[in-house]
Amino acid sequence: MSCTTILVGKYASYDGSTMMARNEDSGHGQFTTKKFIVVNPEDQPRHYQSVISKVEIELPDNPMRYTAVPNALPDEGIWGECGVNAANVAMTETETITSNPRVLAADPLVRTGIGEEDFLTIVLPYIQSAREGVKRLGALLQEYGTYEMNGVGFQDRDEIWWMETIGGHHWIARRVPDECYAVIPNQLGIDTLNLRDAFSLEEEFMCSSDLQQFIRENHLDLRMNEDGEEADLSYETDFDVRAAFGSHADSDHSYNTPRAWIMERSLNPKSYVWDGPDADFSPESDDLPWCLVPERKVTVEDVKYVLSSHFQGTPYDPYGKYGDPTLRGKYRPIGVNRTNFAGLTQLRRDVPEEYAALQWIAMGSNVHNSFVPFFANVTKTPAYFANTEKAVTTDSFYWGNRLIAALSDPHFSKCQSHIERYQNVVMSKTQAMIKACDRSKEDREKTNQEIADFVKEETGKLLSAVLYEASMEMKNGYSRSDA
Repeated sequence: MSCTTILVGKYASYDGSTMMARNEDSGHGQFTTKKFIVVNPEDQPRHYQSVISKVEIELPDNPMRYTAVPNALPDEGIWGECGVNAANVAMTETETITSNPRVLAADPLVRTGIGEEDFLTIVLPYIQSAREGVKRLGALLQEYGTYEMNGVGFQDRDEIWWMETIGGHHWIARRVPDECYAVIPNQLGIDTLNLRDAFSLEEEFMCSSDLQQFIRENHLDLRMNEDGEEADLSYETDFDVRAAFGSHADSDHSYNTPRAWIMERSLNPKSYVWDGPDADFSPESDDLPWCLVPERKVTVEDVKYVLSSHFQGTPYDPYGKYGDPTLRGKYRPIGVNRTNFAGLTQLRRDVPEEYAALQWIAMGSNVHNSFVPFFANVTKTPAYFANTEKAVTTDSFYWGNRLIAALSDPHFSKCQSHIERYQNVVMSKTQAMIKACDRSKEDREKTNQEIADFVKEETGKLLSAVLYEASMEMKNGYSRSDA
């Protein structure tokens, strides 16, 4: 399993925007080529068929334009992953999550259902709000089922909703509080569910229409009570989702919960004790909060930092040089080698609607790359980001970043200063270009192309620098030149 997600409410972000970001990681031993494109209405299928499950779905005839970051090679289907539509509604899919045998026995996964390959394509072009996204995907799940456990984010300029599938057909969703951020590794993340709200006003929670019956009939409510009677779920405002639907495996403590711990430790360093025997929360705590109010407003740089985390500042950093060497690499880092891309959709509220949506893209291992922003309300994306192919080439942002990471990783201490300078210049210069376009109301596609041209030049410079450092560390080097 792979991927890591962070969601930032509008009052928790530095500029009042909603922010939703996720790493898409391949499974162990795999590296998936990606591209950043726009799907215009004439290119959207009306009859959709999945490559993996073979499910066939008739789609509406009124799709909106939307961005996506699909697989560059079509052999496993589309896998659109992350995008913004023409109504300034964003979607990220999926965070592969976990469940337990009781849930999967009660509502088995559906081999011929829908999944990560399909979700963005069959949902994003047809929704006008984040809430509509939850409703549409929920209806599709109940009709077709899914072959995997998924976490899916929906975002508009005011709200972010996080949706998690429960077995083959059921689902729950929770609105991220405006003043909070939420973090999700590869496990069921939502901690509590207000069933009273979900079955009435739906202000903060939603769920599949028969969830109460599903819980009762399959004895999924694990709360202790003195009289032995089952609680009336109609009035339940604090239902323990993780106990009922989540996993409790030892592997969670090495693979999943440490990632939530390091993100919350980074954004709330003073709120709790995170280290030592008296810690409030450890990397293996099962009760880490799903969402927190950050100690200060969260920036794009903060999002990139946590999605690039390799446990720096802790004994678990695989690049560490000090402390107990047996602890290095104990936990699965967020910034792994097999990250395909990281996508951040930022929906701003202080600019006109046509300029509001930014889609930030990083490709390859996040430890060694930079976020790059683009206006999403466009009809095409620059070739440097859109034309990824199977062949390795420096004319592709994806392949350029893969080369940089592979060269710099074995020589981390030598190369990290080059990467930090690259990240600073790319993040500062491209944001300045976005701001200039905001002010001048210039053509957004023209600005996107200027950003891509600048990033291509800077990425080439970084590749040259890390190639030099790696070459100087070759094992057959010799300090004396030939006489």
